[in-house]
Formats: sequence, structure tokens, C-alpha cells
Amino acid sequence: MAYEPLHHKYRPQCFADLVGQEAIARTLSQALAQQRIAPAYLFTGPRGTGKTSSARILAKSLNCQASPVPTASPCGTCEACRAIARGNALDVIEIDAASNTGVDNIRELIERAQFAPVQCRFKVYVIDECHMLSTAAFNALLKTLEEPPDRVVFVLATTDPQRVLPTIISRCQRFDFRRIPLQAMTDHLQVIAQKESIEIEPTAIALVAQLAQGGLRDAESLLDQLGLLPPPVTPEAVWDLLGAVPERQLLQLLEAIAANDPEALLTFIRQLLDRGREPLTVLQNLTAFSRDLLIARTAPQRRDLTTVTEATWQALCTFAQDWTPERILQLQQHLRQSELQIKNTTQPRLWLEVALLGLLPSAQATVEPVAAPPVRPVSLPTPASSQTGATSPAPSTAAIAAPVTPPPVTPTPVPTSPAPEPIATPQPEPLDLEELWQRVLANIASRGTQMLLRQQGHLRRCQAGQAVISLPPQWLSTVQSKRNLLAEAFQSVLGQAIAVELESSSGAAPNPVSLPAPPTVPVVTESVRSPVAPSPSPRPAPPSEPTAIAEPLHQPAIATIAPPAPAPATVAPIQQPKPVAIAVSPPKPIEVAPAPRVETPPTAPRPRADWELDLGLKAAKSLAQFFNGEVVSDRESDSETVADPDVDF
Repeated sequence: MAYEPLHHKYRPQCFADLVGQEAIARTLSQALAQQRIAPAYLFTGPRGTGKTSSARILAKSLNCQASPVPTASPCGTCEACRAIARGNALDVIEIDAASNTGVDNIRELIERAQFAPVQCRFKVYVIDECHMLSTAAFNALLKTLEEPPDRVVFVLATTDPQRVLPTIISRCQRFDFRRIPLQAMTDHLQVIAQKESIEIEPTAIALVAQLAQGGLRDAESLLDQLGLLPPPVTPEAVWDLLGAVPERQLLQLLEAIAANDPEALLTFIRQLLDRGREPLTVLQNLTAFSRDLLIARTAPQRRDLTTVTEATWQALCTFAQDWTPERILQLQQHLRQSELQIKNTTQPRLWLEVALLGLLPSAQATVEPVAAPPVRPVSLPTPASSQTGATSPAPSTAAIAAPVTPPPVTPTPVPTSPAPEPIATPQPEPLDLEELWQRVLANIASRGTQMLLRQQGHLRRCQAGQAVISLPPQWLSTVQSKRNLLAEAFQSVLGQAIAVELESSSGAAPNPVSLPAPPTVPVVTESVRSPVAPSPSPRPAPPSEPTAIAEPLHQPAIATIAPPAPAPATVAPIQQPKPVAIAVSPPKPIEVAPAPRVETPPTAPRPRADWELDLGLKAAKSLAQFFNGEVVSDRESDSETVADPDVDF
């Protein structure tokens, strides 16, 4: 006969055989006795706590042929009970959700669930590790799970209920399986050891129960392995089989640390490593043991919170009296920080020794001042305040940073001197208005407005959140509508909101003729910024006094350009020579003053001099360049008009 492991051989066959799950066994037994069978059950809990075994017991209770109705005590001898125990019953289907995660598998299950049971009273579907099902599979199962066909029961088992959809949980009766208590597990293992004739010490059985951490299947598997060792089985054999560090040796490590004995500490570490213990395992076991040490120090009556044997617990309670809770917590913090280093290094043995040597009291006393040096206030020497009677001012940060030489102490009283002036914070240099104005102009979005302000506008002052710009009177109304562009440009350059004010520049630059520009047609002026070709014009006056430069032969000093009435965006053909009067002022560029058109009496035209032709052509080219245009013709006989380009001011 094939060998049967202990966790299969001693699997519970009825609800009375469940270990440590009395509440669940009692509830399901009452449901069967009252014939209140739910369509779906959800069994959750850690591994090895009896979820799948309870599902099989429920299936046998529903289908036991020895009873005409479902019973809480199945016979275990009928054909249905034996088939369910062997796992080959036709009407009890166990599904591994990890291998059947898709929606197609669930659809196939739903289709088969429509058929009546073959030989049993109920058809039971046990879906193990149901949290592995996909969301689509869960959604496909919703309706069938809520209203399954008659004589169909679903049992869902999982170790991770957080991953199960809430809509699935709400359609099931949920039972949470807890970890097996230590005493109940110890009693159960002793019964198995007696039945299997395993010679094992009681302390070793208690140790097996503690190391299983509430999982009965793990404890039974470990007991099965220990049964292969020569009798009797001792706790040391359990530690050796698991590859863990014995409790006594962990206590010896802590005693060497408390005694500040690095030689003994290194000796114990070397013995553990030579016996095949992994450095990371040693560190993790010592961390868990320090947790038991903290409980022994703070709550010596709560041994049930630990996983150590009785003898080790008594020794640990005595040893913990020499430790303070703060020191134990500091030890745990140091071990936690060292775990990552040992896990990722290529020399784990070396770093284990370094980490444990860092726990010595001498190492802690040396490291603490370096890790957190005390902060001492820095003060300046006072100049003999007791003799002078003056109170020295509190040292500022700037004064502390600079080297200070204490003044000599004089024997005679010194009159109180004023407190030394603090080092003033360097103030920002005053803005250069011309440079600021050029930067503002460069940030204006409209090119036409930018060119107009570059030639006609001047920044007078910019302070206290206000900027004042001077313009000729005829351009005030035009630029007034573009103040928002100016404000945005100032904010982009200075990083703060600036209020823009406009003022007239009539008082600063006298104009011989100041006629208002037509209200509907903006008159464009041209500023002469760069030197032009030599002309017969005389040189302008010195910049100290603004003067008007008159052209030779005493011609009129005004360039007259008037657009036709029906087309405000056109320039009339040149009828007369176009002398230009240029006003020069020190802070402003040379400007061309606008003037209305002067009508010429209908007389025979006189021949124009060469200088008049040159000057008119220059004015036309300058005007066309301002509007990004070109001169189409310079012949007087041409009657074509040049269209004014669409420039947004």
C-alpha cells in the first residue's frame, strides 16, 4: 500500500474532528440540523486551518446515504462518503481556481450546474483559492451564485478575502477560520505521535506547535519528518531539521551583547555559521527573539504572546530585568536596518558580524554622539560689559559668520558707544529706465504697437508699482486702448503687476505746428534713429535746446500726408515736395510731426529741384519701411495709391 502522509491520514472526517474551529463547527452543525442550507459559503483563513477539509465535511453531510436528510454526523462508510473522502465523487467537484481563472471555465461550470446530481442528494462545487479568478469570471458567476439551480451548493475557499469582489462576498455566508491555538495543536500532535509510535519529547512537540504558527498542516508535516529521526526526538533535532537558530543560542548571543564581550559574540556567531545557519536566518531569528525579550520585560505574565518554550521563557524573564524597554527597541531598530544590507550584500557573513558588533554597549556609546552631535549655540565675545556698563547687542547671523577679534579691555571707563550697525542687506540696484524700456518693448505682442512705442514713446519713471510713459498728444488716444499689452509686458519683465499711466510730451518737446490727428485715421510718424545718406540738409542744433531744423530755401517744414476720405487706409499720391520738419530733444528720438494736407492752388507745376526729389523719395521709403511695405512708384504722374498695411496698434 502506498504511503499516506500524516496530514492526509488524520484529516478531519466530521465537524467534531475539526481542531481549534469550534464556533464554525457548531454553526454549520446547527444549519444542517435545521435544514437551512445556504446556496453559497465562503471559507477564509490562513493556510492549514481546515477550509478545504470543512468543505468536504459539508459535502458528506449533505449527501450521506445513511441519513434520509442532511446530517451533521455523516457515517463515513456509505458509498457517497467514501467517494467524497477519496475525491472521486461525481457530484462533488473540486476546482483549483489558480488553473481555471478565465470566464470560459466559469461558463462551463455554470452549464454543468444545470444538470441534476447523478448519485448524490446535492451537487457541491468547491472552488479552492477563489481569489485567483479574474474579474470577468467573478461577474459571470454572480447570478448563478445568488440563485443557483435546485440541489446545487457552492463553497468558495480563499486565503486572501481582500481580493474577492464584495458582490461575491455579499452573496455568500462567510466563515473566518482562525489560526489553531497552541494548546489545541499540542494535544492533537501528541495524539498523532502516540498512534504513530513516534518517540518525541514533550518539549519538542511544543516546539513543533510553536514553529507551525497556527497551521495544523505544517505541524503535521513537520512531525511526519521528525518521525524519521532516531528516537528520542529532542528540541535540538527540531532546530537542526528546520535550519533555525535554537532559543538557547539566541539567548547566549544577547548575553554576550549585554556583557560587552566582542570575543564571545564573534565565537557564537562563528559556531552558528559553521553549523550551516544562514546569516540572514540568524539575524531574523534574533530579531524575533528580541521581540520575546521585550514582552518578557514589559509583560512577564503573558507567555501566550510568545513562541518560546517554558524553560526559555523563565530564563528570558530573568535576563530581561537588566534591559530597559528603550534599549530593546533600539536593538530591534538596529537589526531591522541591518537586514537589508545582509540580504543584498555579497559578504553576508561579514556584515552579520559587523551588525551584531554594533549592538555592543561600547559601540553604541561611541556611535551615538557622532550620529547626533549636540548643537551648541555660538556667541560672540562681549567687549567688557562689566566695566563699561553698556549692553552689547545680540549677535546677528551675519556677525557670527564673520571672524571677530575681541577688542582690548581698557582700564578706564569708556562712554557708551552706539550699537554697531548691522550689515545691511544689499538692495537691488535702481533700474536703468532705458534698458527696462527696451526689454518691455521686446515683450509686446503686437509688432505695430511695439514699433510705435519704440519711436514715439519714452519711459519717464517706474516705481511703486506704476510706470509713466510719455507720448505725443496725437498718439495718446491710440495707445490708450493698448494699455493692457503694456501692462502684460511690464509684468513679464518685472514679475509683478504694474499700473501703466500715459502722459503728454507736448511740454518736453515744442512743436511749431501741433494740429490734432484725424480721429478716424491714425497718422503715422517716422522717427529718424539711424543716419541716412548725406543730403543738403543742415546739421541739427546741439541737443541742449530742442530746435526745429528748417530745410533750405525756406520751404515748409511739415510733411503733409492725408488719406482720401473713402479709403482711410491709403496714402494720397505725392503732389508737392515733402519737406520734413524734425524736432530734436535730448531724451527722445527725432520725430516727424504730423500735419494735415495743404492744398495747392491749381497753377502750373514748377520743376522740382534735385534735393526735393531726394527728400520726398526718402520720406516715402521711410514711410513704407515703417509699415513693412515698399514704394511702388516715385513718378509724379502716377495716380496709384499705396494701400496702408493692416497693422494692429
